[in-house]
Amino acid sequence: MSATSQMAREIAEIPNAARRLLAQEDALSAAASAIRAADPPFAVICGRGSSGHAGVHLRYLIETHLGIAVSAAAPSVVTSYRRPSALAGALFVVISQSGGSPDLVAATRAAEAAGALTLALVNETASPVAAAAGLVVPLAAGPELSVAATKSVVVSMLAGARLIAEAADDRDLLAACAAAPDRFAAALGLDWSAWGAQLATARAAFVAARGYGFGPARELALKISETVRLPALGYSAAELRHGPRAAIAADTPVLALRQDDATAATVDGLAADLAAEGEPILVAGGPRSTLPWIGDAHPVLDPVAMLGPAYAAIEAATRAKGFDPDRPPFLQKVTKTL
Repeated sequence: MSATSQMAREIAEIPNAARRLLAQEDALSAAASAIRAADPPFAVICGRGSSGHAGVHLRYLIETHLGIAVSAAAPSVVTSYRRPSALAGALFVVISQSGGSPDLVAATRAAEAAGALTLALVNETASPVAAAAGLVVPLAAGPELSVAATKSVVVSMLAGARLIAEAADDRDLLAACAAAPDRFAAALGLDWSAWGAQLATARAAFVAARGYGFGPARELALKISETVRLPALGYSAAELRHGPRAAIAADTPVLALRQDDATAATVDGLAADLAAEGEPILVAGGPRSTLPWIGDAHPVLDPVAMLGPAYAAIEAATRAKGFDPDRPPFLQKVTKTL
């Protein structure tokens, strides 16, 4: 196994991948204009795995900035139950790195046939998902050879932020998107090995956040499970303070992602509760961050910037356990579910 994995190289490419995404101005503006013109009554987001976590991040953006309800698509309703939903006038967003999974293709075609405004955020533009959608925003992450997705996830979240910022005419968020590549680069310089060392010896792990941080938290839990081969769960900080709190112990470290917005108090409260009990809690973000942090900027994109140093710590923990981060067992780059 190489000392420098493909996963590590792709993590290092995140800032440049973000710059390429932001260069897709025509596609992003066309999609934002179409959303404004359609004025959809609700939205549906379709994606699996890491792309699904980018969809969770997008859900919070749509609900807070456009003020419409968002549902997660269930492709099996179309592929297994053969019951397409009533989506006339809705916004349907499919997120995919490969654009090759048959269930995503089928769900997108069904949404297009039902009269939805269909939009694909996809890295492989010459793909069946892209062909099925009415609008396409190329993620422009470049080839991603490591099976565990990293840079494509970050640019998927940035694409959603940039799209909704323009659709909602949020100038602060537009400026934050423009600054994101440099923020991502600065975050990659942070050393989160203290958290990675906990993962290497843990029995299980938790990642907690709220609001815009929830999608990134779920994404990190998935990466831990995929590569470190450790049971891991991403929870809302509000939920983790209740029933699941009983599962936290000395060998189940908790990483809390905190952004500077109305959800911060909940994350702070969780961190204070766990610290008071002497349980392993590390916090990223805010004035009491216990992991190195570049300083708070915009709450939508700060949790996305945290993915970089967290991915690097996960990659190192994977190698420390003697596993290959580029080839997790039972995982393929294109998961062809139906």
